[in-house]
Amino acid sequence: MVTWQDIVNDEAVKTYIKKADESLIALGYTEHSFTHVGRVAQVAGEILTTLGYPDRVVELAKIAGYLHDIGNVVNRVDHAQSGALMAFRILDRMGMDPEEISTVITAIGNHDESTAFPVNAVAAALILADKTDVRSSRVRNHDFSTFDIHDRVNYSAKESHVTVEKDAYIELNLTIDTSVCAVMDYFEIFIERMVLCRKAAEKLSLKFRLVINGQTIL
Repeated sequence: MVTWQDIVNDEAVKTYIKKADESLIALGYTEHSFTHVGRVAQVAGEILTTLGYPDRVVELAKIAGYLHDIGNVVNRVDHAQSGALMAFRILDRMGMDPEEISTVITAIGNHDESTAFPVNAVAAALILADKTDVRSSRVRNHDFSTFDIHDRVNYSAKESHVTVEKDAYIELNLTIDTSVCAVMDYFEIFIERMVLCRKAAEKLSLKFRLVINGQTIL
């Protein structure tokens, strides 16, 4: 049985994650390296654990979370689909059962907001974990005068917490520095992602809540 730890320890996976992030550095994107994919894997697993999903489903969500951005090594465009194909080759090589492979690659192929949909619980958990990873440490541009809106939104986030209340809601609670980024700036760039989070929460029979500086926005 292929485990999340097997994926983390795999040298090919390490290379793809490293090289994918190098491409995004060149393109000026925020951090998408081991910290991001590790956090997404952990939060996706925690969401499904809290909701009482079987341990193996939780493990598949963590695997999908760790592999979800490897397609960036090919190109940022359609990286979810290319990442799903790469994950198929990796997991097939490692001997994972086809039904489990299908669950993982479906989640990966449906995580980018341009084409995403929470088609199953693993996909929903991956979407929620990925889209709620907002933190200042993701910003790699150290020249504030050249910040774009992506930099400002992430840099402004001083605290970020994801909370799950079984049979009720999943909440992203942010504390942002409004001198760096206005709340409306956050909405300009994240509204599509937050709508997707709402759909993902509904797939898990939850409501999605966004709280910024103590105020419930969604």
